[in-house]
Amino acid sequence: MTTDDTTTTAEIARLARGTLLPSFPGATAPRWLLDELEAGLGGVTLFALTGNVPSPESLAALTAQMRKAGDPFVTIDEEGGDVTRLGGHATGSPYPGNAALGAVDDPELTRRIYRSLGAELAEVGVNFNFAPSVDVNTADDNPVIGTRSFGSDPALVARHAAAAVTGTQEAGVAACAKHFPGHGATVEDSHLAIPLVDADLDLLDRRELVPFRAAIAAGTRAVMTGHLNLPSITRGAPATLSQDAITGLLRERLGYEGVIVTDALDMEGASGAIGIPEASVRALIAGADLLCLGPNEHAETVEATLAAIDEAVRTGRLPLVRLAAAAERTRLLREWLAGRSPAVVDRSAGLEAARRALRLTGTLPAWSGTPLVVETESSGNIAVGPTPWGLHPWAPDAVRADGADGTVEDVLDRAKGRGLIVVLRDAHRHAAQRALTTALLAARPDTVVVEMGLPVWRPAPAVHLATYGAAAANAQAAAELLGLG
Repeated sequence: MTTDDTTTTAEIARLARGTLLPSFPGATAPRWLLDELEAGLGGVTLFALTGNVPSPESLAALTAQMRKAGDPFVTIDEEGGDVTRLGGHATGSPYPGNAALGAVDDPELTRRIYRSLGAELAEVGVNFNFAPSVDVNTADDNPVIGTRSFGSDPALVARHAAAAVTGTQEAGVAACAKHFPGHGATVEDSHLAIPLVDADLDLLDRRELVPFRAAIAAGTRAVMTGHLNLPSITRGAPATLSQDAITGLLRERLGYEGVIVTDALDMEGASGAIGIPEASVRALIAGADLLCLGPNEHAETVEATLAAIDEAVRTGRLPLVRLAAAAERTRLLREWLAGRSPAVVDRSAGLEAARRALRLTGTLPAWSGTPLVVETESSGNIAVGPTPWGLHPWAPDAVRADGADGTVEDVLDRAKGRGLIVVLRDAHRHAAQRALTTALLAARPDTVVVEMGLPVWRPAPAVHLATYGAAAANAQAAAELLGLG
């Protein structure tokens, strides 16, 4: 091997390593990760389910440990609301999510919420937040966005996208608008398939791209791609692996010059048919700068991906200048982060927003005694995970119900002589929730219905309370209004 060959090998390895954001299990960085950070690894992505975030204190110790080895981007999905990692995965977030903020429609309040979220991240050493979600949720049956969106109106989503980006970055944390070019019109989850976005460029310009333009104008330091099939643009490939989507649409049409990061490449929509190393190569060719590998992608995936990138460069599939351009953008982002000052945590903004988001239809009945709270079964999607939800922390008497045979009779017997509250979550997507609620209302028309997802299904003429989210802040606000606790 010649000196030039040796130099090229080292240069390829350095540039390739700088694009990777792997994960790892536990609250302490393993030796292999520290070695990779010392060699120039781009950073890491933290996940609650892998045990990275048992407490804010342990997370602060973890990020400090990693920064002794390198200068990593420490990334996380902290949207507030239903998608929360910073302690909220165990207790629920103290900040309502985007649907509640869109219902309030006060961009300055949204800015406060995201500034406080950013301040909490900065306190524990996280410098790159995979938020906000700026998807325009036009499909009621969307299984993965829903309350993560500010709403279905592009202009509303755009003004809150700009406010969220501004607030996050005022706290010294890089914002990341997602999921480009827009996951809101889908009825499939990209964790499990390649969702279809049946929209031509004209419709995208009028709908999906409006909030991304606003986020870019607000100075978002990053944009995350979605694993979405737009036949008129990507021709069957997911946007994450499409040069037409990333370079053509995002870079050239929208004029975005900052960092582009992929959604997790372990998702079926990105790598199901080709594997993570090949998906990584294709994403880099398409124009991505950073590769989020996924929650279970550790040392072996890093090694295999580095090998795949090296081969792609040597065979001419992936130009070395493409890796160099990615390195320059990430360098500029690190430079920006180094000059930031943290903000002050303002958790009062969370409860204020949750209270203002409440929408009550009808008049609450005058109950005697303690009402029975019935929480229906509702499975969360992969992005949300097993985050707790419901009114039970504030309710002296609460039960879970799945609508099985005998449930209605049991509930009615237990609720005799007192009030009855049934708590739903995206009832429009769950037939069992609707059936149980309808049966209870038939016997007890005074039942109060609380919807903690999107209030698409509203049984008439029931008293109905919409919270626009299932975060702890939403639940507390609802419990206050209902007189629980």
